[in-house]
Amino acid sequence: MMSVFVDGFACKWRWWWKVLVFFTFLSIANCICASAAASQQESEALVSRIAFGSCSKQSAPQPIWDAILNFNPQLFIWMGDNIYGDIRRPFRLFGRERTIGPWKNVPRFIPSSEEEMKSRYEMAKSNPGYSNLRKKCKNIIGTWDDHDFGLNDAGKEFTGKVTNQRLMLDFLDEPVDSSRRKQAGVYMSYTFGPIGRRIKVILLDTRYHRDPISRDGNGTILGSLQWTWLEKELHGPSTAITIIVSSIQVISNFSAVTAPFLHTECWARFPKERDRLFQLIADSKRNGVLCISGDVHYGEIARYDCATGYPLYDITSSGLTQSVEGELPSPLRFIVRFMVWITPATLRVMVHNCRYKSCTYGQPNFGALQIYWDSTPVMLQIELRDVDGLPTSSLNISLSELQAGKIALPITTPARDYRKYCTLEADLPWIVRYRLAIVVFSALAVLLLTLLGLAYAAALASRKCIRKRKND
Repeated sequence: MMSVFVDGFACKWRWWWKVLVFFTFLSIANCICASAAASQQESEALVSRIAFGSCSKQSAPQPIWDAILNFNPQLFIWMGDNIYGDIRRPFRLFGRERTIGPWKNVPRFIPSSEEEMKSRYEMAKSNPGYSNLRKKCKNIIGTWDDHDFGLNDAGKEFTGKVTNQRLMLDFLDEPVDSSRRKQAGVYMSYTFGPIGRRIKVILLDTRYHRDPISRDGNGTILGSLQWTWLEKELHGPSTAITIIVSSIQVISNFSAVTAPFLHTECWARFPKERDRLFQLIADSKRNGVLCISGDVHYGEIARYDCATGYPLYDITSSGLTQSVEGELPSPLRFIVRFMVWITPATLRVMVHNCRYKSCTYGQPNFGALQIYWDSTPVMLQIELRDVDGLPTSSLNISLSELQAGKIALPITTPARDYRKYCTLEADLPWIVRYRLAIVVFSALAVLLLTLLGLAYAAALASRKCIRKRKND
């Protein structure tokens, strides 16, 4: 009798245990499904306001976050230099450690340790303004550039890239099981919005696989694996808008017109790679493609009509804290504006509402993209905004303009024939291309001659005075 009772109790206990396990698994499955549904619902929510920025020094004041919060973006995109992780030595022409000049014996920039990089990321992430954005904006994504990659102007040769990739993805709260943590590089694509109003964001990694810059322009920016991935992404399901995020400028080539004073990193320094990118966009026949970029510490909007079958825009916003004018005292900033104004820019969009004649903005700024889905046709408003949230330049584009076949391809423009939004800076006549250098060296020559003239006049006056004293 006791045996029957024990067997019956054991049987019921096993039955209740199976019921408990069943409902436990059912509960977990419901949670997973609910989480997936919520995630899908969030990714399919209509996105009409996108903010983007770059070049944010973690130790610098960051009042610009208030302006970004007031814009109320549904998506924020980091475009690189999200922190400044490397160590910059001071300018030294003389001494034991010389960082500039013909006697330079140590590098100007050196990498930080893993602990220091982590500390700098934590400082950036805990900034009150950025913390408020993280609470308010559910979608924050991004790529990196050289200073958060780990070393100024570095590429695939940098040995700390694996460690710094992990730290950068931690900063962006990338899920532990994300494919970005298992691949070589931080490139990734995201899709937002419902069918018919979807936005695809393609984040490029222009550092991990990039060859050193050479004079002949050979080498790769993306590397073979990332090129294969990008081709697949561009030939994938169509979306209303596709935003290609590059940490360096895609269209503008400031180096071509500012030599020998300034050299910036950009796709034009790798002309074959840039042509390949343009050809890939054209071959994909993908509509609504535009680029955004950072790096250069000023903001501008560039346009190129001779690449993809329709106008290709590149909106450069740089930086959130770092800027070219910020390096100078306020009374001297007009010099930068004048030099930029006289520098030829064949691909820069010049509109009447720019704050300065050059249609560049050399103070802290962020990019703002608003999409008016309910208008006919759909309109895009592209703006560069200052720390107060006020536009420094603004451009309205109809989405219908960004349709394959709007401009016949291929287009060939002889170097001697200027064509707006088509002639590259490197193809300008030398007297135009090097206008900045001509003006600067001419001004220096005039200044030198003036000083020599004054010195000669002073010498004559002194000699005359001495003769007069002797005669007296």
